[in-house]
Amino acid sequence: MNSVRAANRRPRRVSRPRPVQPERNNGERGDDVPADMVAEESGPGAQNSPYQLRRKTLLPKRTACPAKSNMEGASTSATDSFGHRAKRARVSGKSQDIPAPAEQYLQEKLPDEVVLKIFSYLLEQDLCRAAYVCKRFSELANDPILWKRLYMEVFEYTRPMMHPEPGKFYQINPEEYEHPNPWKESFQQLYKGAHVKPGFAEHFYSSPARYKGRENMLYYDTIEDALGGVQEAHFDGLIFVHSGIYTDEWIYIESPITMIGAAPGKVADKVIIENTRDSTFVFMEGSEDAYVGYMTIRFNPDDKSAQHHNAHHCLEITVNCSPIIDHCIIRSTCTVGSAVCVSGQGACPTIKHCNISDCENVGLYITDHAQGIYEDNEISNNALAGIWVKNHGNPIIRRNHIHHGRDVGVFTFDHGMGYFESCNIHRNRIAGFEVKAYANPTVVRCEIHHGQTGGIYVHEKGRGQFLENKIYANNFAGVWITSNSDPTIRTNAIFNGNQGGVYIFGDGRGLIEGNDIYGNALAGIQIRTNSCPIVRHNKIHDGQHGGIYVHEKGQGVIEENEVYSNTLAGVWVTTGSTPVLRRNRIHSGKQVGVYFYDNGHGVLEDNDIYNHMYSGVQIRTGSNPKIRRNKIWGGQNGGILVYNSGLGFIEDNEIFDNAMAGVWIKTDSNPTLRRNKIHDGRDGGICIFNGGRGLLEENDIFRNAQAGVLISTNSHPVLRKNRIFDGFAAGIEITNHATATLEGNQIFNNRFGGLFLASGVNVTMKDNKIMNNQDAIEKAVSRGQCLYKISSYTSYPMHDFYRCHTCNTTDRNAICVNCIKKCHQGHDVEFIRHDRFFCDCGAGTLSNPCTLAGEPTHDTDTLYDSAPPIESNTLQHN
Repeated sequence: MNSVRAANRRPRRVSRPRPVQPERNNGERGDDVPADMVAEESGPGAQNSPYQLRRKTLLPKRTACPAKSNMEGASTSATDSFGHRAKRARVSGKSQDIPAPAEQYLQEKLPDEVVLKIFSYLLEQDLCRAAYVCKRFSELANDPILWKRLYMEVFEYTRPMMHPEPGKFYQINPEEYEHPNPWKESFQQLYKGAHVKPGFAEHFYSSPARYKGRENMLYYDTIEDALGGVQEAHFDGLIFVHSGIYTDEWIYIESPITMIGAAPGKVADKVIIENTRDSTFVFMEGSEDAYVGYMTIRFNPDDKSAQHHNAHHCLEITVNCSPIIDHCIIRSTCTVGSAVCVSGQGACPTIKHCNISDCENVGLYITDHAQGIYEDNEISNNALAGIWVKNHGNPIIRRNHIHHGRDVGVFTFDHGMGYFESCNIHRNRIAGFEVKAYANPTVVRCEIHHGQTGGIYVHEKGRGQFLENKIYANNFAGVWITSNSDPTIRTNAIFNGNQGGVYIFGDGRGLIEGNDIYGNALAGIQIRTNSCPIVRHNKIHDGQHGGIYVHEKGQGVIEENEVYSNTLAGVWVTTGSTPVLRRNRIHSGKQVGVYFYDNGHGVLEDNDIYNHMYSGVQIRTGSNPKIRRNKIWGGQNGGILVYNSGLGFIEDNEIFDNAMAGVWIKTDSNPTLRRNKIHDGRDGGICIFNGGRGLLEENDIFRNAQAGVLISTNSHPVLRKNRIFDGFAAGIEITNHATATLEGNQIFNNRFGGLFLASGVNVTMKDNKIMNNQDAIEKAVSRGQCLYKISSYTSYPMHDFYRCHTCNTTDRNAICVNCIKKCHQGHDVEFIRHDRFFCDCGAGTLSNPCTLAGEPTHDTDTLYDSAPPIESNTLQHN
């Protein structure tokens, strides 16, 4: 389309008057400025003035004619060849030249203010020549005020525009510049160029005497005419476009020209190039090193509807060209076509310091294998994406500010690529960054935040590498991955989201590695609906919800993460999900460490799970995980809790130092525990009650504060080949109508005794070894001691206990046999049963003091079972 458009475009108009070339004296220095403009004069710069007024001294009396003759001679010499020293009269062949009185007066006596006033009427070449007269003239001719006036007359800039090398322009503050006269230096750098200044060309070419020495400056009324002058032999391709609005010019650039706005103040606001019918600028093959800068470029069609025109653009950059677009304001009110379109193999522009905003379509569109460097641009409030990258486009985009878009911030799709670095992407209506349909961008050290939906959205087989970014304060998830997409999310900070951190769903994949994910309102990482990411080496902490939430058949490999200090569970696994959690540290949570519920499955192996306010692991409602080789300790509510028909294979774990039982099994749950070491608990080892079952096989249960195994309330587990030893209470206690199958267990060296069966309990026993227990209960009874003496109110020895009707004890009070014999001798007493209790008489809670025990306690309620664990309630959090 571009080639057809170029072939059919109207021919350029090249209409300018030929400049009149004035005759030159043979002795005059050349009018080509560089030799004169580049010269550096000696002596301090004029900016070190203010100059002190020099009073004229009286000249010695001379005859009138010689003096007049000498002045006339000096005047004529200076007029004929300004910039050359006047010939000096010789006194003798051996003496030095002595200045004539008039020349001496001009060079030494005339006040600085007068000389500066005279110099202010000179143009730049004459001013340079005057600087060669003497050291004083050199200082005065270098005055920055003189050069600022000349500079602003020609270029209009209110600050010097430096041009140190091709393709590089920047304005400076004169007071902060290291060179003593930046106005002159910039004049020298910009001197040779064409000027588009409507209405001035006729005046310039009709006054050759007034502008003598400016033959290297060309003036045109239109940009098209200036572009037509590119072939002039003395023209080096530099075009200054002065203040004004230039409308509907055909600007097709096919050569390495440089076009820059020239205006006072903020230059780009004063130089406006606009088209209403065609693309405003079109760069074509041959414009490899072209430069356009410091202007406003607009495409503003009269009819903005899609039905009446093809896609046009403010800037259109086609195959095999690499222009520089610098410090431009780019606006398009067209609803069809992006503001900037870069397309085709070899299209590789540099677009920097531009403002691409308030457009009614896409801001910047890079497609069809185009590349380019896009740096330090402001891209905002565009109707569609701030940036589109498509069809193998592969730009480098650095330090851009992409914000307040009415759609997505950056959209890469259909095999689009690109390298995005240190961009600030925020407050866009949809995602900050969207990746779709095999797109594969690299996004490094960007900030993606305050999106009205999500931060990063990767879907429909999108890929991409997102490295070292800050992703925060987005209304939805910081990162969304869905529909067979497989990005790499590494070493990012993903925090303070109004929903979750990373959300993977709908068969999403991805590598989520080394990220810091914290402070999000929902789960730090959420995996659902058959998604299977790799999640490793992340820190997931201080969330207002859970750490990792795997549900609706979610999968994934979750390994070597640190998950801590989250408000709800560190890891949730539910509704048919089967993740593998391996070598993670899950700790310091405000509820459960790992929570399997509603048919949550998966593998939990080689993890450290510790210091949770609830249990380290909970399993409920049909969940059946494999829990292997974990260390589970420091739980305030126990190590593992299996309840409400929970299942699970719990093997080779080390479960220790939990505030309550190492393992709880209750309410029709039926797990398998094999080869675990359950030790040093601050309560019991394993507690099974309320219809709990389970197979306990080959476990080592030792050094626990309460019973190694407590079986209660209609439970019926199978204990086979376990070793239960060195406990600080009983080895096994079975109470409250529970039953059990005990086969091949070894029960030894427990303080209270080996096996205790409450009244009415029947067990099946085979090949158990109960030996070498300390039997502290029977010894206390035989010595006539109150059993409270050995139990205090922290444990519950099993023995016969009674009521005393005389002392009006309640059903919740219990009295040991020795207190019945001693303290309640002769009272109306009743045998209740053989069961777990502590003695209320010894505890001092009855009306009469115990004669066998020591100091009383204030506890008034004998408990027959260990305190029940706290169960997580998921309904309020789903």
